[in-house]
Amino acid sequence: MPSFLIIQTAFTGDVVLATALAEKLHEFYPDADIDFLVRKGNEGLLKNHPYVRETLVWDKRSNKNRNLVKLALKIRSRRYTHVINPHRFGSSGFITMMSGAPYRAGFTKNPFAFAYTRKVEHIISGPDAPVRTHEVERNQLLIADITNEKASLPALYPSAEDEAAAAKYKGKPFICIAPSSVWFTKQFPAEKWIELIKALPDSYAIYLLGAPGDTVLAQDIANRAGSPKVQNLCGHLSFLQSASLMRDAVMNYVNDSAPLHFASAVNAPVTAVFCSTIPGFGFGPLRPNGRVVEITGKLYCRPCGLHGRRVCPQGHFRCAFGIETEQLLWWTSNKT
Repeated sequence: MPSFLIIQTAFTGDVVLATALAEKLHEFYPDADIDFLVRKGNEGLLKNHPYVRETLVWDKRSNKNRNLVKLALKIRSRRYTHVINPHRFGSSGFITMMSGAPYRAGFTKNPFAFAYTRKVEHIISGPDAPVRTHEVERNQLLIADITNEKASLPALYPSAEDEAAAAKYKGKPFICIAPSSVWFTKQFPAEKWIELIKALPDSYAIYLLGAPGDTVLAQDIANRAGSPKVQNLCGHLSFLQSASLMRDAVMNYVNDSAPLHFASAVNAPVTAVFCSTIPGFGFGPLRPNGRVVEITGKLYCRPCGLHGRRVCPQGHFRCAFGIETEQLLWWTSNKT
């Protein structure tokens, strides 16, 4: 009986997208054990997942290297038959190499790719490339030889308790906004979110979602919007509770960040605002009820990087400020 370990120790959104691998593996190997390795803080994403037997956690912040070696030895002792690693950095490559699994799949960009038994090139399209490939499709190539070439969709599974925690906010039609991002140039400016809130129909409650660290930003937006319909829920809901809330929203507004992938994972309607990055990189919405909003026309400096930057290199941030509020209201014409 095969046993699988999926390794994704990058950011939260990357873990959500990697759940598509668990979906596909379960489809082809319904009786196999599937475990998942994530960085500390992301384990809540996989709580109650019906296809994941165990979630392993690597604590990067405390004794990082010592914990890495201990974890690698633990994984080796489990004798997985297949280790699949969509993470492209050395730490996960080291674990993959040390696993001893007969099948070790990963991308050629990983510095330990020489130790893989299956190596796949990770190609991100440029702004003018004719072919667009989503990250879930790139990840699927790692297991195409033992499943097929069609990627599954990512999935999250809120529990009954998660549903109950979110249910108290669902009494009237509502809209969710996740205003923050790890990277400044991926984050729609607070002023623009405020413009949007003031333009949204008064018949909807508006919930601001995010981690505890996003509370100050969200509260500033709520205060400056000056509307009683806005409630700051940052830090009040877990990942899965937020996903449950988003699933039943009339619309979700997000940046090019993890909440976008939450929406794809629970089939929630979503409007994704792309500022410095572009959907052509392969991280856009995955469902028919998702839409991308970006500046109209080409901007000479966009995209300025794959992951976003701490500041706008040109100092003007036109890729964000050039987006008009009307573009974000595309869905309201038959809702008001």
